[in-house]
Amino acid sequence: MSTIEKALAKQKAAEQVKTKKVTPSIDKAVFDKASDALSQTNEINEQKNLDTPETILLDEAKLNERGFIYSPDSAHHIQEEFRHIKRKLLNNAFGPTAKTLHHSNLVMVSSSNPNEGKTFISINLALSIALEQEKTVLLIDADVLRPSLHRELGFDKKEGLLEYLLGEVSSLSEVIYPTSINNLKIMPAGKPHYLTNELLASTRMEHLAKELAERYPDRIVIFDCPPILGVTETPVLSSLVGQAIVVVEESKAKLEDVKRAVSQLNEDMAIGLVMNKTIRSKKDGYGYYSYGYGKKHQ
Repeated sequence: MSTIEKALAKQKAAEQVKTKKVTPSIDKAVFDKASDALSQTNEINEQKNLDTPETILLDEAKLNERGFIYSPDSAHHIQEEFRHIKRKLLNNAFGPTAKTLHHSNLVMVSSSNPNEGKTFISINLALSIALEQEKTVLLIDADVLRPSLHRELGFDKKEGLLEYLLGEVSSLSEVIYPTSINNLKIMPAGKPHYLTNELLASTRMEHLAKELAERYPDRIVIFDCPPILGVTETPVLSSLVGQAIVVVEESKAKLEDVKRAVSQLNEDMAIGLVMNKTIRSKKDGYGYYSYGYGKKHQ
């Protein structure tokens, strides 16, 4: 073998050794990169799992028994009346009137005094809107002194509005629960706190309303609020939303109370009155809802 051939053979052998040494290094780098990517993906998925609350399962049979509208096929005589109410709300929220209202897609439901049926109206209105094909609805239990959504809808107490206002949860999405009913989400009241009422009038509550209005502009948000009279924070809430429904129980609510309650609400919002528990006939039993709507100064 010539000197040149020996040199070429030696160079080839050196290159083979070098390839054997380098290849494992390259494979390890690729493996490490893939491993890091998988780890990051797992962390993201774990974070998503942490931020996404469990689904609230609602018993449709029990909803029906309690007089709630749970499907398009519900036979309740009140279904058409709720269609009438929600049409006005949706038109105000997304139609030409929306330009004249602050946070037009945020709606508060209240009454002059306790036990006039505001939670019943809140739930049925939310269920009726959830039947819309292109709309979602978030129902918030803002009656933090006497929360009742969990009881009326039959689910266990969960973290909710108060935990968010106290800063005990890192993300709003942690306390917005999907439900087994399409297009319906729920935010419970959360655990009681000695500053419950003050939290409703806090800056963080104001920020919450702003985020809900701007982050979900195509969603209706319904606040089941405390009664207006005797709870100073409820009129404060009216400055954060664009629409209000005041529930009036027939034969119980006093006209002066209704007038006084409405006078305490934000004068620039759209206000509707819903007559609840109206007596129709012996055959029909109790019926519900006559409805008026318009800005207070009109």
